[in-house]
Order: sequence, then C-alpha cells, then structure tokens
Amino acid sequence: MLDAETTAQAPDPARSARPSADLSAEEVKGDQLRRIAAIDIGTNSTHLLVASVDTTLRTFRIIQAEKSTTRLGERDPETGELTEAAMQRGYDTLRRFRDLATSHQVEQLVTAATSAVREASNGRDYLQRIKDGLGIEVDLVSGPEEARLIYLGVLSGMPFGNRPHLLLDIGGGSTELILADGRDARALTSTRVGAVRLQRDFVTDDPIPLQGRAFLKAFIQGSLEPAVDKVNRRIQPGEVPVLVATSGTAMAIGALAASEDDRPPLKLHGYRMTRQRLDRVVERLVSMSPEQRRQLAPINDRRAEIIVPGALILQTTMQMLGVDELVLSERALREGLIVDWMLRHGFLEDRFSFQSSIRQRTVIHQVQRFAVNQNRAERVATHALSLYDQTSGVLHQDAGQGRELLWAAAMLHACGQHINLSAYHKHSWYLIRHGELLGYSEAEHLMVAAIARYHRRSLPKKRHDSWQALDTREHRRIVNEMALLLRLAAAMDRRPEPVVASIRVATSSTELRLELVPERLNQNLSLEQWSLENCSEVIREALGVKLVVSVQG
Repeated sequence: MLDAETTAQAPDPARSARPSADLSAEEVKGDQLRRIAAIDIGTNSTHLLVASVDTTLRTFRIIQAEKSTTRLGERDPETGELTEAAMQRGYDTLRRFRDLATSHQVEQLVTAATSAVREASNGRDYLQRIKDGLGIEVDLVSGPEEARLIYLGVLSGMPFGNRPHLLLDIGGGSTELILADGRDARALTSTRVGAVRLQRDFVTDDPIPLQGRAFLKAFIQGSLEPAVDKVNRRIQPGEVPVLVATSGTAMAIGALAASEDDRPPLKLHGYRMTRQRLDRVVERLVSMSPEQRRQLAPINDRRAEIIVPGALILQTTMQMLGVDELVLSERALREGLIVDWMLRHGFLEDRFSFQSSIRQRTVIHQVQRFAVNQNRAERVATHALSLYDQTSGVLHQDAGQGRELLWAAAMLHACGQHINLSAYHKHSWYLIRHGELLGYSEAEHLMVAAIARYHRRSLPKKRHDSWQALDTREHRRIVNEMALLLRLAAAMDRRPEPVVASIRVATSSTELRLELVPERLNQNLSLEQWSLENCSEVIREALGVKLVVSVQG
C-alpha cells in the first residue's frame, strides 16, 4: 500500500480511545519486518510492488511501485499466440523488476499472470521460458482467482462497513465483477471483454463511428449479462451496494473528471464520480482522435489508443447495474497478492480482521511513520473523546461523524513536531494533508488535517489555506468544534508521564467547568491547570463562556 498500512489489531474509536498497538517507530525493526515483492503480468501492463510487511502490527506498506507497458495482449492475429516481440518486452521488464526487487532484499517474489497469458496457446511455454531464464516462477491465475485477488486488494484500502460492494476491474483482456462485503466475496466473475481485446478485435476507425459505438456497447452488454445477473441474484432485498472501479481505465477517466473540479483532489483513491459526469467524459473521449486524446494530461500514448473501449465497458456496466455513482480504488490485484501472502503465512487471521477498521490502522501507521510518541497521542485522544462524550449538545452539535475525525486528529496532532516545534501545528496540517489516510474521503481527510491545525494558537481565519480547503459550512462547523475539544485535551498533556486520570465536565449558559482527576492522590496538577486556563480566551471568543478549571481534592 502506497505509504499506508492496514493492521489487524487496531481498535474502533467509537468504542475505545486507546488503540491496542503500542510500538514506536524505533521498535518496529528486525524480524518484525519482512520484505516481499509482487508482480502482476497483465494484458497491457506489468506492475511491480515492493512491500514491507510488519508481522507484529500485521500491516504492510509499499516501498516502491513500478509499471511497464508490455502489451502482451497484442497477439498474433492468425494464431492467437503471444508474439515474440511482446514476449521479449515482458521478459526484459521482468528481468529489471527481478533485479530491482533483489536490490530491496526481498525474501519472496509473488507473481500472477492473467488473461493474455492464460488464453494464448504458447502462454505456458512463455512462463517456462521466464522460469528457466530468470528463475521467476509465475502463477498463471484463473479468472475467478484473478477476481479474488482483486477483492483482497480493494479490501485492504477501503472500509466496506455494513454495505456490500460491487468491484469492477476493467483489464486489457478481461473484466472482473465482484460482489463482496467485509467478510467475504459473494460472487467472483471474470468476463473475456477488456479494453485491449475490444480495441484489437473491433476498432478499425478512430474516432469510432456512431454505428460502431452502438455495436460495441451491445457486444459489451451481451458479454457482461451473465456476470451482472449473477451478482444481482446475490444482492439481498433492501441492500444498496457501492460500486468501486479499479483499473488504469477507471483511474484515467477519474483523473479527467477530477481535472474539471474547482479543487482537484490530491489522490484519486476514494474519489466519487456520478454516472452523469462519466457520460460527459465518455462523450468527450469518443469524439476525439487518438492524437487529441494523447494531449490530455492524464492519458499516456498507449492509454489513448484503448481508453474508449475501456470507457464504454465502464459506462455500460454502470447502466446495467443501475447505479448512479462509483468510487475509485487505486488498489487491485497486485496489492491483493501481498494480502494473500500474509494470509497464507499466518500474519492475518482472516479477511474480516484485516478489513474491520481500516481507518484506525492507517492512522496508527502514520503515527509510527512520523515518529509520534504514541503513548502521549493515545492519552490526548482519550481526553478528547471523553470531552466529546461529556459535552454533546453543549460544546458541539455533532451527530457522530466528528468523533472518528477527532480521534484521528488527536493521534496525529503532534506529527509536525520533528520539523518545527514552535509552529508544529502548521506542519502537522501539511503532513496529514499530503499523507495517506485510507478509508477517509477527501473531505474527511481535509477535516482531520484542519482539526490538528487549529488545536493551538489562533482560531481559523478566512485567509488560511487550511480553512479555504474545507468544502462546506457544515465541514467548517465540525472542524471548529472538534479543534476546540482537541485544544483542551492537548493542554492537559504537558509531561512525558501521565498525571491526569480523567476529566469531569459541567456546563451552564455562562461557564464551562473542567475538573481534573489526578492519577495519584494529592498529585500536583498546577501545570495542567495553568495550561488549560491559557485556553480561556479562545474558549470565550469561540463559545462566549467562561472556562473554570479545578483539580479534584
């Protein structure tokens, strides 16, 4: 996972403020880390991921990611065999990827070859050539197994919650459609229709004439009908699945759609696109020549040739499923290979434990990545959530969304300290904003960063970039309220060791009373009391009430 992790043991902050993992960045070393490389040999491209697997936290992060356009799908038109030129491109790419993986001292290289190789009559001979010449044993996966690995990859980077998800992966030679939830896949389908295959077999004129486009859509619909029928039969009454699209085609189309936004997202993972927006992008693409498409920033030369058939697959599938919105996932088969390795080696108990709390796991990873003192971050988070629970309807009007955002911001609020102590809240905002937070939407990601930004010093101002980045008035209200709670919680954490056991809150129309309960009887909390009282002016400015701080006993 690109600069992000998923652990099997992290808690749900809705039930607990204290994550169970308690390791600093310095402690995560030695035998706890295993390096693995995964190679996905696709119809159009070959991908490499080098991952560092933490066997204690049961997480992994991607150290390096590489891609090469090998075009194995350009098979001999008469025999259907892989051409010598395509095999040599793939062979040379695999040699480079092997050498790169070896330089990272990986202990194992896990691989998967998909439709282009499995359908070619000389595909197995090609894999034997790779084994003999490069020492790489490639797993030739079936369509359903390809779908299963895609499911594991998407599962690792997106919270499914209580809703089933439809996963759509448009490859060069096949399209996988999966119905799954956080516990298991209900339906795994693979259809022999893909962007490269359609372009090779049917596209003679580009732009595609209207009649040719209608034929293509009818062919796609007929090909996908069995898969769509299968997943529809397994959707329970009352369920409304979420459609997740993952592939180079989907990401390129998403990038085109996002480029039209007033504030394009930093990452496409989790980006939402309506069917109406997709239709507009598709209409734009089909009217252009390949040369015109090459001029579009998100599209490279090869993608310009095959994106229209891929876009028509995406558009037709959405129409057949009757869904109005899709979510993009940057994760797919190659990340699934890493998850599968972890499952097979006993580093994950099951898929559900891996999926159950992605948000908390990715936050814990960032805590360790930025060398945050995790014990102190957990104390601040505990106090912040205690304040949240005791002041509902008084200090905040939140219906529940802000609680998880507050927890994440509390865990990460000090991540900027290793850059600059005096203005660390500003650096924390930047690091959180530009870091990887799996399971959070773009808007939620911005809110977490802003809550951390405003936990100290001045209140939000219109001129601040961090404030302007927030989309709606509601988001700004949540940030305002959660940042005040975090400000009070952080003010109580002034020493390396814990001294405040808990906090009691009493409120009136004119006063906010905080009573500190010490860890030990007669413990001196004058430093914490003074620190909280320094928040009085901000509390008065924000809420119009007087802050009164006392210590039990």
